Amino acid sequence: MKKSKKLLEELKKLDFHKMYNEDFLLTWEKSDDEIAATFKVADILRDIRENNISPRLFDSGLAVSLFRDNSTRTRFSYASAANLLGLEVQDLDEGKSQVAHGETVRETANMISFMADVIGIRDDMYIGKGNAYMREVSKAVEQGYKDGILEQRPTLVNLQCDIDHPTQSMSDMLHIINTFGGVENLKGKKIAMSWAYSPSYGKPLSVPQGIIGLMTRFGMEVVLAHPQGYEVMPEVEEVAKKNAKASGGSFKVTNSMAEAFENADIVYPKSWAPFNAMEKRTELYGQGDFDGIKALEKELLAQNAEHKDWECTESLMKTTANGNALYMHCLPADISGVSCKEGEVESSVFDRYRTPLYKEASYKPYIIAAMIVLSKAKDPVAWFEKLTDKTPKRFLA
Repeated sequence: MKKSKKLLEELKKLDFHKMYNEDFLLTWEKSDDEIAATFKVADILRDIRENNISPRLFDSGLAVSLFRDNSTRTRFSYASAANLLGLEVQDLDEGKSQVAHGETVRETANMISFMADVIGIRDDMYIGKGNAYMREVSKAVEQGYKDGILEQRPTLVNLQCDIDHPTQSMSDMLHIINTFGGVENLKGKKIAMSWAYSPSYGKPLSVPQGIIGLMTRFGMEVVLAHPQGYEVMPEVEEVAKKNAKASGGSFKVTNSMAEAFENADIVYPKSWAPFNAMEKRTELYGQGDFDGIKALEKELLAQNAEHKDWECTESLMKTTANGNALYMHCLPADISGVSCKEGEVESSVFDRYRTPLYKEASYKPYIIAAMIVLSKAKDPVAWFEKLTDKTPKRFLA
């Protein structure tokens, strides 16, 4: 347990105590120490599990999950994190609940929270809606706790919204930190967050926004690349600029994938829908104009098809730092000739990076678990020290 003990000593030096009983909604709402603490707790949890120690923070309780969009990795990562800490997951299927009959957000939030310690929400489909909904739920459970309705105040974890995907970007960042041997080795490293062609429509902006909103905090050279017309939210670009200035790094936007990849240490080619189009879709959805949504989808697919050359190819990868940049993706990727005819990445590139891609994804359960621990444990250091001293076994056979 030398690794965990070293990480615990580093954790003691950080100021993260304001995270107690607080939600995790946007990475840029957290301090540098709070972000660092989340990484360290995630690494400690992983080390503990790999050493067959049971990190059950809870003897019982619920982790409620609400997914308003399809999910594989995040859904299973949330369930894994909750189970690791001793919570049972209960999905809220809105179609089978009173939400379908007009139940208010405030009522639903309180009704599902009587014995819930965590609520994980994914709501990424409509601009201006997802993060706002999470904050509405947060206010409702906070009031329910103050009024004595709830015995505990459930923590909200953003499992992806219209603005940010903090569990993804934090997992990606921890993968980068461990790949490059520590956060101190990241200053000056270039990361290309690039749009890439996809034959599908309406992918959320929260992944690229999450990346530029987080990676700019570490003194890195962050480049956002996309064709004209595929801009992200301007307020998130402002966050990236502010972070880069404070960290001594840089943030740049380009309309050239080749420029972004040149001498890059890390590349992240990923499709997303234009911000303006996502705003339009939200407006059409609010009006109940489903014919308009279908017409918009057709228009955007045609627009995407004009940029099929935005693909992560072997020739582009050769232009990166030493021709060997770390390729990243949140998965599933649109793999040319495999999952689609033409897509985000050549199959040979994807196949070469399959193992590190899976490792990248493997950090997410521990990141989510770390977010929960830092919110629910009043003194995480003392809890970890007790765990490592008693070493209760996770697997008994």
